[in-house]
Amino acid sequence: MNNPLADRIRPAVLEDVVGQRHLLSEGKALYNLIMSGEIPNLIFYGPSGVGKTTVASIIANATNKSLRKLNGTNASTQDIKDIVAELDTFTAPNGILLYLDEIQYFNKRQQQSLLEYIENGKITLIASTTENPYFYIYPAILSRSTVFEFKPIEKDDIIPAVERGFNILSVENEVSLELEDEVLRKIANGCGGDVRKALNSVENCFFASPTIDGKKTITLDLAQQLTQKSAVRYDREGDEHFDIISAYQKSMRGSDPDAALHYLARLLEAGDLPSACRRLMVCACEDVGLAYPQIIPIVKSCVDIAQAVGLPEARIPLADAVVLVATSPKSNSAYEAVNLAMADVQNGNYGPIPRQLQNVHYDGDDVKNKGQNYIYPHEYENHWTYQQYLPDVIKNKQYYTYGPNKNEQAFKAYWDKIKGKK
Repeated sequence: MNNPLADRIRPAVLEDVVGQRHLLSEGKALYNLIMSGEIPNLIFYGPSGVGKTTVASIIANATNKSLRKLNGTNASTQDIKDIVAELDTFTAPNGILLYLDEIQYFNKRQQQSLLEYIENGKITLIASTTENPYFYIYPAILSRSTVFEFKPIEKDDIIPAVERGFNILSVENEVSLELEDEVLRKIANGCGGDVRKALNSVENCFFASPTIDGKKTITLDLAQQLTQKSAVRYDREGDEHFDIISAYQKSMRGSDPDAALHYLARLLEAGDLPSACRRLMVCACEDVGLAYPQIIPIVKSCVDIAQAVGLPEARIPLADAVVLVATSPKSNSAYEAVNLAMADVQNGNYGPIPRQLQNVHYDGDDVKNKGQNYIYPHEYENHWTYQQYLPDVIKNKQYYTYGPNKNEQAFKAYWDKIKGKK
């Protein structure tokens, strides 16, 4: 069986690499390093299918070092020992270039085992990862490497690769090929910047089309069927997941309903209903809060409905709630206040609960002022009278500041009037 199309048409020279012009254009830092022939330890960071492995292979083929490849998902410590054992032997007289794919799956001990050899130059490491290297890669490895970030490929850059893929399949299978208008663009648009995914769609479209009189016709309808789900780049444990939910909440906080709906759609298209619901409820409480406190039960009701009906109908109550949160007045006064209170508690800045607020206790001989002495506010005009509630050591502490919105200013005016009578 043939290798996947994406492997068969993998570029062999930098000039044929799709996208990544910010790294590979003439004069750019990575381009200059590769052209110099003096390859340092490198870490390629970015989503899958954007050329990390391709560029690493091109570099490896251009060096006079012996190339070894490992994948962090299945490589073991013994694999590393076997590579190290080759150093200074006739199989690796000039050292080894190790291409380590998915390095984030190597544990700390495995990564540490490479340190001595990448430091003395006997092993040149080119590692790739789809996760943020500053979170997943051992700092000592990072400090000895140069990190380059690979970006999703622009749609217009993917179209030539898609067309080339169809042409290669046509030649390999000895059939003529006709593409309906917009087929190339549909596949390029539907891959989420992942060339490998685009080429997989090319293969699917090619082999799903019947051959009639030595000819295949790739229809737009077929391309839509085979690419309609492929635009969602999402990993529930990866950077993309956290980037989307971050953008989702920040768009609601920033009062942009269109952006908020866009990120909601991406979450729902990936089937991540729990994250869509959780961040929505957090945003209602954290970012709208006391500016419109009635929003909290409204959003909770929308979430309950969404979870009861499930997808795809869940999108409707969630859209209602997202637009409501995004277009509501905002206040994070309570959020800021509780953060200040939590900081005091975490730093030990608190004291005994005032006697009048404690549950009823027996007064021992050591208690100077006998009795609970709690003042019941409802027995006073306007149901309020002065009483100390905070512990003595922080009795004058203020955590909460009224927000400038209509609701909180109305509350402030009310209590300023009442408390001014003390």
